[in-house]
Amino acid sequence: MTCPGCTPAPGPDRRITTEGRLPTLALVGTPNVGKSTLFNALTGVRAAVRNAPGTTVELAAGTWHHREHAATRLRVLDLPGTYSLVPRSPDERVTRDVLAGAYEQPPEMVVLVIDASEPARSVYLAAHVARTRVPTVVALSLADVARSRGRGVDAVALETVLGVPVVEINPRTGEGLAALDEAVQHLVDHPAPLSGPPGAGTDWSEDALMETAEDTFEWVRTVLDTTALRMPSPAGPWAGGSIPGPHRTLTDRIDRVLLDPLWGLLAGLLVLWALFSVATSVAAPLMEAADTLVSGPVAAAVSSALDAAGWGAGWFESLVVDGVLVGVATVASFAPLMGLMFLAIALLDDSGYLARVALVTDRAMRRLGLDGRAVLALVVGFGCNVPALAATRTLPDRRQRLLVGLLVPYTACAARLTVFVLLATVFFPDHATLVVLAMYVVSVLLVVVSGLVLRATVFRDVRSTPLVIVLPSYQRPRLRSITTATWVRTWGFVRGAGVVVVATLLVVWALLAVPVHGNHQIGAVPVVDSAYGATAQLLAPVFTPAGFGDWHATSALMTGFIAKEVVVGGLAQSYAVAEPAAGGESSPLGDALSATFEQSSGGHPRSAAAAFMIFVLAYTPCLATVAEQARVLGRRTTGLAVAVQLSVAWFLAVVVFQVGRML
Repeated sequence: MTCPGCTPAPGPDRRITTEGRLPTLALVGTPNVGKSTLFNALTGVRAAVRNAPGTTVELAAGTWHHREHAATRLRVLDLPGTYSLVPRSPDERVTRDVLAGAYEQPPEMVVLVIDASEPARSVYLAAHVARTRVPTVVALSLADVARSRGRGVDAVALETVLGVPVVEINPRTGEGLAALDEAVQHLVDHPAPLSGPPGAGTDWSEDALMETAEDTFEWVRTVLDTTALRMPSPAGPWAGGSIPGPHRTLTDRIDRVLLDPLWGLLAGLLVLWALFSVATSVAAPLMEAADTLVSGPVAAAVSSALDAAGWGAGWFESLVVDGVLVGVATVASFAPLMGLMFLAIALLDDSGYLARVALVTDRAMRRLGLDGRAVLALVVGFGCNVPALAATRTLPDRRQRLLVGLLVPYTACAARLTVFVLLATVFFPDHATLVVLAMYVVSVLLVVVSGLVLRATVFRDVRSTPLVIVLPSYQRPRLRSITTATWVRTWGFVRGAGVVVVATLLVVWALLAVPVHGNHQIGAVPVVDSAYGATAQLLAPVFTPAGFGDWHATSALMTGFIAKEVVVGGLAQSYAVAEPAAGGESSPLGDALSATFEQSSGGHPRSAAAAFMIFVLAYTPCLATVAEQARVLGRRTTGLAVAVQLSVAWFLAVVVFQVGRML
């Protein structure tokens, strides 16, 4: 049996050609070998990120223009890292399926990236790639790291053994890319596959690969013995032979501190605090500036243009300014935050430190069935849930990404704080600080309990084994590559989430603009007389068991589904009063809330306020979070998650109120 999609490689005198499309080149390699860095160096900003069909595994695709052959272009795919073509995770299965042509035509060429500092894993993968018979070029990366460790790979000997061009590259600096360009162009004209273990054939089904595993390992040992180099002594040249014992490098000396159980944990917490600060105080001014720009000068310019065209002062202007531009402003305000978070995570990853954070926090996260890499997303979630969901992409396993993505919305983001402060100062003026702190404690408990429940039910297959990870050497981050990747990912968020946000806000505008009571013009309707207000009144009885079954509260919760930071404004709008300057209990809004909760709770306003805060904490964070969840986890999973979040929030709110009114 041969693998589906496998075809014999073109003969040595046959040029690779395609009909009506660009030839596809796939970058294949083990995790942390430098594929993504090479991809960014080859494609620049001409890249797009999408999910593999039917999965949440990312595939990056871009166009590579040959340096010496400007007319020649290639479509480049950055495949997920894998150690073999016997998949053990969804990411590895995607790599195998792409090579097998499960989604589209199989790639015409492969660039196999081999880690010169840890060649054994890469050479084992090479044995599997050889069976596909896809024309291949080998890119030897991290040679500088190998030399710093007193190791090396003889590129000439490796080229002889594998039977294909071997090019030493450093995509961080651009070294070797011109030679790689020439080797790939030669491959187009003279395609040749890798030479693998003798007698391996072209069958790369899982059974065949497992049956010949012993022969493959023997071949790997032979290749390593043939191609290994040892660094010279101060007075001697390079020489072939066995690799000497390890010596202490700069990375080893730094890791003595950063992997220490105490100092390493403190350093990790400091880095996580810095990420939290980026998601709150650092990003906040940029988010406000972006929102102000769109809502202020841009909206004014659009209104002036509509007035000049004779479309002003009517429902159409309201649609454009209060509907479309509000959606654009929402997305624009999140773009700086996402960009900063993508940049920060990329810096940590590229420097080699992100793996260390995962390692020192692994033991604590294993109690939830996760490895240490999950802590990054959960900590960022307390700043903002949207970049926290994006941070789940650092997790290598799809099921873990899904589990963490479902837990992130229970982290109390900074936007909820304004609601907590308002209600705490109004209803618990003597203990406001303690009440707000309690909300964050409850948030942590929600994450832990939800994680344990999910692990015991639908995520029983998620393993809680100790984290085993290859720690890369510390390196100086490459700003050009990082900024390119940050731009691509940020634009992917804007494009993907923007459609959902703008479309939903247009629906909200329609509900607010259409009158159902009174003689009002479209676009100039008090909330209570609009379809939005009517919907709030219809839903209000649902919250009667929680003590806040009033349309004002329900209307604010509906507004909070769009963004939690506008819940206070939604309450003020429903009461037609000004927002409090500092959440004071003596404000008109505070007085109105007190009266409403006193009546809706049957004389237990504090219990109703506590239940309202619990509901705000537990239900769907915001529309941007939903859009990002749909992008990362898929629409069906997101829909189920939103339904569960609303159900859990309602149940907890009812329990808090019913218990509180009895105490």
